[in-house]
Amino acid sequence: MVAPKTAACPVHSSFNPLSDNYLSDPYPTLSAVRDEVPVFFAPEVDMWVVTRYDDIDAIFRDPATFSASVGQRPVFPMSSEAQSILAKGFHAFPVMSDCDPPRHTRIRKHNMTGFSGRRIAKLEPKVLAKATQMFDGIRPGLVDLVDAVTYPLPAYMIFTFIGFPDEDMDTLKRWCGNRMLFSWGHPSPALQAEIATNMVHYWRYCENFVAERARSPQDDFTSDLIRIHQADPDSLSLHEITNIAYGLSFAGHETTTNFTSNAVHRLLTHREQWDAVVADQGLINNAIEETLRYDSSIIAWRRMATRPTTVGGVDIPGGAKLMLLLGAAGRDPGHFSAPEEFDIHRGDARRHLAFGKGIHYCIGAALARMEARIVLDLLATRAPEVRIVDDQEYTFPANISFRGPQQLWVQWPASDS
Repeated sequence: MVAPKTAACPVHSSFNPLSDNYLSDPYPTLSAVRDEVPVFFAPEVDMWVVTRYDDIDAIFRDPATFSASVGQRPVFPMSSEAQSILAKGFHAFPVMSDCDPPRHTRIRKHNMTGFSGRRIAKLEPKVLAKATQMFDGIRPGLVDLVDAVTYPLPAYMIFTFIGFPDEDMDTLKRWCGNRMLFSWGHPSPALQAEIATNMVHYWRYCENFVAERARSPQDDFTSDLIRIHQADPDSLSLHEITNIAYGLSFAGHETTTNFTSNAVHRLLTHREQWDAVVADQGLINNAIEETLRYDSSIIAWRRMATRPTTVGGVDIPGGAKLMLLLGAAGRDPGHFSAPEEFDIHRGDARRHLAFGKGIHYCIGAALARMEARIVLDLLATRAPEVRIVDDQEYTFPANISFRGPQQLWVQWPASDS
């Protein structure tokens, strides 16, 4: 623990991002701490918390001072049983979101080759066809859109992009279950062991999949990386490709599920704005950006200070872990007018920090936007009269970073419009 050395340092002993009230609705707390004490130490999570847009933006743009190496480490210590399970068959190491230069620079360059405009354009009609099939299967009455669309579609999208076979998707989704709790929540020792076991299964699957693609490359993202390896084995190893496939399959699944669910939720609970989207589907792109600003699927991320530094006028010791409250930055009145209002006509919504900034800007941003656009477009076309169930109780995953409703109940109209 790297805690404040003197009582004069700002400490917020009551800030707990895993409390029931915070998980239910973090935004009142986020706005309050940003306005009262923008940078403070939170003993509950052993992190320095940063809340303002300008400070977080500066941290993202300074990877030399603020390392990404803690991005995916468990917030709380792992149980000895979970450590033992991982030691026997899980061999991942940092390659992208939790990796610093120079390795990050090399890996990202190769990944950008795989995330080409051609690759994304080739994927879009497949995602549209899959989404259309899912909407075709919805029947009038009460429908959980998370179960029906926003959970299975991102899994299909990212698994197809990577190249995983369709017949393996249910197993892969099961292995992803509760994964976010492992690194960003506080699971019990028994649950840690269960998740660790699934991580080992998933890792071995990725090892075998990459080995198969090395023997017989196909037309997919993994094969793009295999061809880079075959042209120059020293530039990208098979172990690194396995790491990329493993990490990307999770990151591109859970975050996009939450993002798309949040967009549908916010639009349907602001009925006049949903009606505006139905009347003019050209508004969808900006509605997506406003969702990312107002209700991001990632409300917090982490960094570590590589040396003593100052953030927002507060001295931060070297080695300190930082929690960057993106949810607070998205509603910073210093950058957005009427920030507590959800407004799809907002002209500067795209200035949000939801995808990060600098060298770690989200490599899958275009994919996430594409999938959300397809869902909203089909929803507005197929079911413009769809209604949110007003009295439902929303629940959210118990973790510090990822946020989206676990269920989203709507009343599906009796006939498509």
